Amino acid sequence: MIDIRRILCPTDLSDVAPRAFGHALAVARFHQAEIELAYVSEPLLPGPVAPASYPPWTVLDPAVRDRLTDALEALAAPAADTGTPVRFGVYEGRVVSEILDRARSWPADVVVMGTHGRGGFERWVLGSVTEKVLRKAPCPVLTVPPPAAGLQPGGSVLFRRMVCPVDFSGASLAALGYALRLAKESCAEITVLHVIEWLAEDEPGARIAGFDVPEYRRYLETDAREKLHALVPEDAHDWCRPREVVTGGRPWREVLRLTEETTADLVVMGVRGRNPVDIALFGSTTHHVVRGARCPVMVVHKD
Repeated sequence: MIDIRRILCPTDLSDVAPRAFGHALAVARFHQAEIELAYVSEPLLPGPVAPASYPPWTVLDPAVRDRLTDALEALAAPAADTGTPVRFGVYEGRVVSEILDRARSWPADVVVMGTHGRGGFERWVLGSVTEKVLRKAPCPVLTVPPPAAGLQPGGSVLFRRMVCPVDFSGASLAALGYALRLAKESCAEITVLHVIEWLAEDEPGARIAGFDVPEYRRYLETDAREKLHALVPEDAHDWCRPREVVTGGRPWREVLRLTEETTADLVVMGVRGRNPVDIALFGSTTHHVVRGARCPVMVVHKD
């Protein structure tokens, strides 16, 4: 079983906040965990003509802090019916830094964040806060998009159908281990996916003179299927419903396609995320999946 005792749920108190908190509450009920709802107020920096004695930021007015706390309590109202403990935090500073600091210092076992997809409040749009938290968080991060179906707090299962893309990197193997444990908890169906990245038949460069491209693709598929099969424990069929899929194309597109095709309610994927090369890889796959998925995405870091 995955040990989840503390769930950090950062919020901007926008219209996506209730859906994200609903997922945090369902996870908390399933694991008998507590939640912290956290709001971060960005500092107001002085203008270029401010005197040297001007403070480096404006301290949050107590009345404003009280109103924010009241808003957090209103957001957490559904937890009262479940008996789930919820604490409230109003912090001042840079949003990303404060979220990460809180995730480390509490410490949180998972961070649950709502996303605005392709629009919405610019501070929290992917590409700024969410993307940075996903890359740098010390624990798994569950992102909840607006179209995501609600979870039932206190239900016997959390997720019924999951997709876990694997590229055989250490990060993706860590995600697979996490996904298999989640699947075991709920006796869920889990599709383990490997995507061989190649050009479509009609794309320029898809055919190479004198080279048997179809035969080479068959070799890659066979090799990938064998590797993928070896990653799924033999006894997995006793406690979940695993299946292995190998396909070709753009990885993020195939992940999204399979997620829709299987009506998955969760994608679990790994991210490396701590140096410039990893950031580039993040932008090409994980970022697109988080932005495009209509179901929650759990992003797991390699220890």
